[in-house]
Amino acid sequence: MTSKEIRQTFLDFFKEKQHRIVDSAPMVVKDDPTLMFTNAGMNQFKDIFLGNREAKDLRIADTQKCLRVSGKHNDLEEVGVDTYHHTMFEMLGNWSFGDYFKKDAIDWAWELLVDVYKLDSDRLYATVFEGDDADKLEADAEAEELWKQYLPADRILRANKKDNFWEMGDQGPCGPCSEIHVDLRSDAERKATPGRDLVNNDHPQVVEIWNLVFIQFNRKSNGTLENLPAKHVDTGMGFERLCMALQQKTSNYDTDVFSPMIAKISELSNTKYTSADTQTDVAIRVIADHIRAVSFAISDGQIPSNSGAGYVIKRILRRAIRYGYSFLGFKEGFMYQLVPTLAAQMGDAFPELKKQQELITRVIQEEESSFLRTLDKGIDRFNNHVSSLKEKTIDGAFAFELYDTFGFPIDLTELMAREQGLHVDIQGFNEGLQQQKERSRAATVTENSDWTVLRTDDKEEFVGYDVLETEVSITRYRKVVAKSEEFYQLVFNITPFYAESGGQVGDTGFIESEGDKTLILDTKKENDLIIHLVENLPSNPKAVFKAVVNSDKRQSTALNHSATHLLHAVLRDVLGEHVEQKGSLVNPDYLRFDFSHFSKVSDEELVEIESKVNAQIRANIALSEQRNVPINAAKELGAMALFGEKYGDLVRVITFGKDFSVELCGGTHTSATGNIGLLKITSEGSVAAGIRRIEAVTGLNAFNELNSAYTEVNELKNVLKTKDPLKSVQQLQAQIKELQQKIEGFNAKAASGLKDELLAKAVDKGDFKLITERISLEDSAAIKNLCFDLKRENGLVALLGVLSDGKPGFHLVISQDLVDAKGWKAGEMIRPIAAHIKGGGGGQPTYASAGGVDAGGLDSGLNSLAVLLE
Repeated sequence: MTSKEIRQTFLDFFKEKQHRIVDSAPMVVKDDPTLMFTNAGMNQFKDIFLGNREAKDLRIADTQKCLRVSGKHNDLEEVGVDTYHHTMFEMLGNWSFGDYFKKDAIDWAWELLVDVYKLDSDRLYATVFEGDDADKLEADAEAEELWKQYLPADRILRANKKDNFWEMGDQGPCGPCSEIHVDLRSDAERKATPGRDLVNNDHPQVVEIWNLVFIQFNRKSNGTLENLPAKHVDTGMGFERLCMALQQKTSNYDTDVFSPMIAKISELSNTKYTSADTQTDVAIRVIADHIRAVSFAISDGQIPSNSGAGYVIKRILRRAIRYGYSFLGFKEGFMYQLVPTLAAQMGDAFPELKKQQELITRVIQEEESSFLRTLDKGIDRFNNHVSSLKEKTIDGAFAFELYDTFGFPIDLTELMAREQGLHVDIQGFNEGLQQQKERSRAATVTENSDWTVLRTDDKEEFVGYDVLETEVSITRYRKVVAKSEEFYQLVFNITPFYAESGGQVGDTGFIESEGDKTLILDTKKENDLIIHLVENLPSNPKAVFKAVVNSDKRQSTALNHSATHLLHAVLRDVLGEHVEQKGSLVNPDYLRFDFSHFSKVSDEELVEIESKVNAQIRANIALSEQRNVPINAAKELGAMALFGEKYGDLVRVITFGKDFSVELCGGTHTSATGNIGLLKITSEGSVAAGIRRIEAVTGLNAFNELNSAYTEVNELKNVLKTKDPLKSVQQLQAQIKELQQKIEGFNAKAASGLKDELLAKAVDKGDFKLITERISLEDSAAIKNLCFDLKRENGLVALLGVLSDGKPGFHLVISQDLVDAKGWKAGEMIRPIAAHIKGGGGGQPTYASAGGVDAGGLDSGLNSLAVLLE
């Protein structure tokens, strides 16, 4: 079976078992503060397990795109080295929410694997939970008995809590699980060593393919377990491993999931892939895996960046580039050339890859170009460090600096070290890496107490579209400690407070009861649960409260949100329908809108965009809001669905003007565009390749922006004593340019005269002449020209000390003939000289420069050169 057939067979099988087939959730998580990426198929159903929302369907199945690179599920360093770990992978899963439990889950798993997929049943093993004394849990005898109808007792293995008790986190739903493992070894290997001895022992051909989780407990903050009101099933089967088993391969990378990509990488690098453990094979596997993770993340709207989820994606991309650079000979960008192959391979199952193909390609291409420049700088840094070594060991702290600053993996540093007969202090490197991980963990540690439930409530209802004040009751609360700060999270039965989502900031305000006022500092979402942040609990949490939203902040935010919709529509009108939203921020002060576009928006286009948005504002178009619209009906209305967003079956449609702006949106808006008053674009620039950003202000802030500009122009007129400040500034610029040219001419003449003076002071050292002088030139260009003139002299070494704006510096020149004859290198010699002024420097063999902070060391630095030349 092909991988496409394997995927479809799974979905068809569970559809016949009355499961609803749903789309994969985005791989990039937006409304769950505990996750950056979807790392398991159950993530999109987390709220159902937590009891925050009811399941609309009791049986569900899907294939979910997942990413595991950091935190508890950190597989990154294994990827490419072994044959079965991946960053991005597909998780085939089926779920029961309070419906079927262990029997059906086990029966159907066996039926699909053995009867439908025709896996050899003699190669299968099942593990069950052995129990745990600390949790007072007995062995899962029920699952064990169910497996006995299919497997002999010696292929049903009991396993410990680590392997066979699944937990969502330190707190929350959990339960025993039963894993299905497959032995893919040859008959001879199986005869020599029983598969049961290799289960859960990291053998590359004896691997877990399916995990059946039986969720029946809730882990409280004190570590104890309590029974859930309903029992659930959560299963996850690794698609890539399943394909390996069904296609009778011994490596995931040998299946047709990866073979087209590996063939393309081999073609581009002119390197044959042998399925072995050579450096080139590992590099090809790393690239084949990482291009998937990066492309899917970008298609979900996550651009590589220097923080958060964007930084994780940048790390993955750079790891692939490094392997290609080091082991496959790629000295120019190559990853972007793999995107069409990936889109062709997986675009049917995940259409976002085809629709976003051009954007993915451009973003990767720009990131590659940027990182290859960084790699060159890192190699220069490495060479400079090595040139100053007195021993054969590269310090572990320096190796970590290359890793952390320049993105060098330790294996690349080791490779470069070996080429120069050196070795790396691996222990020191690992210590630096561990310290970084500990700092990262400490920065993100959050301690949550258990929820204190005051009253039961089916679902917290948001009423803030219609009212900004209402009576509420606290249904539950908990204490949270993050970054040494303590606060509380409150959940209400109903709430007028909008929770941060979709780019719009959360509401603030207060709740009050009998004169006891509690400030709402922020409102956020944790999956579908609306959480209100307060510094202290109300004195009587069981009281009925009046909840009041900060109306000024809400109104200003709503104006900016509606303006964002108008801007989006006008951008598509002016620039083209390729424009799609790629991110936004809507707060009371301004709006920020990121969108796909492959060139700078010209000044003329910005004027047109601003003019057309303001025309829609002046038209005072009334808001049309439709709630609980079936998703397909909304799309028929022309509503734009954004990639990377997860929509429910029922959505809210916001429309301004028939066929002008129609969007799926859960945010708050103004009742008519005229309320916005005015929009003024304040900036336009690039965020990443193919992604532009516009920032703008509206209403009173826009008026203030224009008024400030008008005032500045008037002040400029007064200062320049002109009615045409633009013309006057242009005339001043021309005059300044003319004067600068004259100054450069004077400096050139001074440098020319200075050259003759310096040569006259040169000291004859036998086979070369030496100049060590302080000079009065301060213009850096003139100094550099002087040095290059001196460099043309034969048999000359010149060290010039300068003081520019109070900062000391050195310039060292060695003529080419002396570099060739004596092996002297200015770039190396300048470093100990720079130490005299408490600075550093570097450069080429014939010319180097240095800067420092201690001018008192200029003379001693000049005198030190003679010693270095001995």
